[in-house]
Amino acid sequence: MPNTVKIALIQAACVENVEQNILDSIAKVKEAAQNGAKIICLQELFNTLYIGQDVDVAYYDYAEVLPGKTSDRFGALSKELGIVTIVPMYEFVKPGIYFNSVVVYDTDGTYLGKYRKNHIPDGPQYLEKYYFTPGNTGYNIFETKFGKIAVGICWDEWFPEVARIFALQGAQLIFYPSAIGSEPDRPDISTSKAWEKVISSHGICNSVYIAAVNRVGTEQGKNSEMTFYGSSFISNPYGDIMAKGGTEEEIIYADVDFSICKEAADLLQFHRDRRVDTYKPVLKMVIE
Repeated sequence: MPNTVKIALIQAACVENVEQNILDSIAKVKEAAQNGAKIICLQELFNTLYIGQDVDVAYYDYAEVLPGKTSDRFGALSKELGIVTIVPMYEFVKPGIYFNSVVVYDTDGTYLGKYRKNHIPDGPQYLEKYYFTPGNTGYNIFETKFGKIAVGICWDEWFPEVARIFALQGAQLIFYPSAIGSEPDRPDISTSKAWEKVISSHGICNSVYIAAVNRVGTEQGKNSEMTFYGSSFISNPYGDIMAKGGTEEEIIYADVDFSICKEAADLLQFHRDRRVDTYKPVLKMVIE
């Protein structure tokens, strides 16, 4: 297993045509692989518009069985190019049960498993509780040819507990595919800086690399629109931003040296000095 690996984040704008989104993403994955990337992550719900703007039962039809016909196209691509692909999609299980999920394929096309988003937001134009059942996969790790990785999805990235659990299980690199942008009830505020700070700080506290990929573009809802701010980034275990995207479509690259994870962990010793015997109040919803 190599110490250093190049990773890539596919920051893209989505259109209504699902097949076009898939073809565009395949082209971008191929480009990233040609440029040396070995682990490539797509954004949350990469093949559809962000459905959370509106409540519409018709959007359930976007969901697919996972792994399935769309995700397996990336499994075949993984085998063809010798890369790891991270493919976030809307998952159908049975009528009334849908998940916001991600599947991972190894370099030989092997399906390594799935993760289902645990934290489901509900707010103006982020109406995800209508579409997604809270995840039931726990916080699993994917052992790829290039190292142990974890994947949380969007709202998961704001919760420090998620990154801590991933790291305690041995993850050295955490991916966070996302779809985040304008706040319709506070149009004067952008959360982009807070988003970068809070997620990169998880890397510091857990001695891991962070790779957060977000969509771009403006998408029209029934009675509204949302603009996604991109700003995808990769940070190291000291919280330094190694690479960052803007607000347009692009591929973000960085060389990740896993030996830095051990270096940071040995220096800062956050995991050693935890007092797990004192943390029971965290398990309560309210402390009264």
